[in-house]
Amino acid sequence: MLEGVYTALATPFQPDGKVDYEALEKLLFAQLAAGVHGFVLLGTTAEAATLTVAERQELLSFCTARLRGKSKIIIGTGTNCTTTTLELTRQACAFEPDGVLVVTPYYNKPNLAGLIEHYRQVAQIGLPIVLYHIPGRTGLKVPASVLEKLLTSVTQIKAIKESDYDMTHVTDTAVKYTKRLDYVCGNDDLFPQYLAINASGIISAAANVFAPSFVKIYNLFKSGQTAQAFDLFASIYAQIKACYLETNPTCVKYMLSQLGFCGETVRLPLGPVSAENKAKIDALLMRTDASLRI
Repeated sequence: MLEGVYTALATPFQPDGKVDYEALEKLLFAQLAAGVHGFVLLGTTAEAATLTVAERQELLSFCTARLRGKSKIIIGTGTNCTTTTLELTRQACAFEPDGVLVVTPYYNKPNLAGLIEHYRQVAQIGLPIVLYHIPGRTGLKVPASVLEKLLTSVTQIKAIKESDYDMTHVTDTAVKYTKRLDYVCGNDDLFPQYLAINASGIISAAANVFAPSFVKIYNLFKSGQTAQAFDLFASIYAQIKACYLETNPTCVKYMLSQLGFCGETVRLPLGPVSAENKAKIDALLMRTDASLRI
């Protein structure tokens, strides 16, 4: 279902906060030119939590019209409210995505029965589900025993985007499930490690800027050139880490602004990148080979 490099697409905004569709089109085409295998629309990097229902629909119409037949499309529909998640997932059906990305409900910290029922109801809509596990944002870490019950109860879950930094948990999960579903890297700075434990690909925020690098790393690794893949990763590692000097997608959007793709505007409660971190990013971009970025 989900193999290769998927860009978790950012949403360019004009200085007044409106969606910048001209910049969005430019970013989409640059990603396609870099050879990405797919896109996640309306994920965390898109600042989906700050978008209105009308803006979500407009963005999906705009992007899918330009991507259909050219790449796979996953749409983020998960929230911490089951009713809202169901509504967003039904709305996504109209755009015929390859699947929906559904984060484990944040803040509420559901128990096992609630977690299973949440995903079971989403599954009844019929779209393949990518379960998004990111304890650092949600406050919910799903233990292996709970995950087993969840996956057994909800067979519509076809992939997991794993963004836990607990590599013991990550490895345990990979050993158990990579033969059963697609296990996807959600941590840009651990991409080679995930590939080494049989991850099928990556959903990447940093790929907004460094898509050519991620595609090359993936292709090298899959062709058996693992040492070369890691060497390339190491050469761009500082730039990948810089994407997270502050909360995603603030640094990614600042980088895109410096490369002429869009403005750096983010929506509150996110704010602009500090002057200190902008200076660090500028220095890194200056020494980045143009072939490694869009």
